[in-house]
Amino acid sequence: MRLPATAILAGLGVLAGIVAGTLPSMALAQDTGVTSDRILLGQSAAIVGPESAIGLGLMRGMTAAFKEVNEAGGVKGRKIELITYDDGYAPDVALQNTRKLISSDGVFALVGAVGTPATTAAQPIATNFGVPFFGAYSGAAFLRNPKLKNIVNIRASVDEEAEAWVEHLTKDIDAKRIGVLYQEDSFGRAGLEGVRKAMDKRGLKLVAEGSYYRGTTAVKTALLDIRKAKADSVVLIGTAKPVAEFIKLARSLGMESLFVSTSFVGPETLAQDLGAARKGVVVSQAVPNPMDDSLKLAADFRAALKELDASIPPSFIGFEGYITGRLIVDALSRIEGDITRKALLETIATTGTFDLGGVTLNFGAEDNQGLDKVFMTVIQDDGAFKTVNSLAAVGG
Repeated sequence: MRLPATAILAGLGVLAGIVAGTLPSMALAQDTGVTSDRILLGQSAAIVGPESAIGLGLMRGMTAAFKEVNEAGGVKGRKIELITYDDGYAPDVALQNTRKLISSDGVFALVGAVGTPATTAAQPIATNFGVPFFGAYSGAAFLRNPKLKNIVNIRASVDEEAEAWVEHLTKDIDAKRIGVLYQEDSFGRAGLEGVRKAMDKRGLKLVAEGSYYRGTTAVKTALLDIRKAKADSVVLIGTAKPVAEFIKLARSLGMESLFVSTSFVGPETLAQDLGAARKGVVVSQAVPNPMDDSLKLAADFRAALKELDASIPPSFIGFEGYITGRLIVDALSRIEGDITRKALLETIATTGTFDLGGVTLNFGAEDNQGLDKVFMTVIQDDGAFKTVNSLAAVGG
């Protein structure tokens, strides 16, 4: 059963909660999303349902960043406000929400979309109207097309994640029999193709491929096929619940394969869902560890999140949202003259390098992706994530 779309206002940097319908107070911002005292941003993401941890994490991270700048006087005297509509990870709802955010709410930019299926639906509308499309939680190749001048990516592409998986597996633990579980949709197929390309580069072939349908945890058939192939490692391209179900079932059957999951899984949710089966599971990440004390930006994030809501624990997803928010704030602050969509996008492309406090994003005229590095982490007994340079330290 699909839940109706809801709106979430993070006005003045304070999460106000879920409210129904549009926001009458935004009427003055319908044309450009910029008034004399505010800049209005919009998000369509999974806020309710199985993938809600991703949408909520991004929203909270961005809100924490906006609260910081708003309490310091805003950007050029303007407070940043965020409207979020729930799309439940459904492309058709994401499409409706995007239209509403642009045509009815009049947002200045779209931020923090979740998933390749949803971004596939929303991006053409944003591009058609020239609305900046920031920080989508997707590694899809089409979002990296330099001809799409309105798109700004934070995270590494799915091909870069896939290359990191195969590089570490073959180099660190000499894996030769690699299997894949993937979600049967555009997201999962993109990941699968990325793995195949990385394998072909090394003259290798996958020993097994298994899939499941989005929105289900029906992974048993795929598991049995991969187990029969005697895979020494399994790459998992899916969301938390089906991936956790796969790993728990595999371990109950005595499989000793090394499990490596994509960052899209929702790392903290996966660790929680795995319970006692989580130790030693590898998760690639698109941003550094938010608990890394050597990074000023990570410390800033934790402090900002605590200020927003002390009950919310730091997460990789939240950190990615915070990075997105900080980039927007930095770029807006650099604009000379009127704040326009064109000026924002040109500022990012021409500035090129943004050092946000130990985390550096690099852009260019033909490069709309800020971060290229993929970080490998291993889940510990207590559910924490340890960053590793080699999977040899994991075992397997």
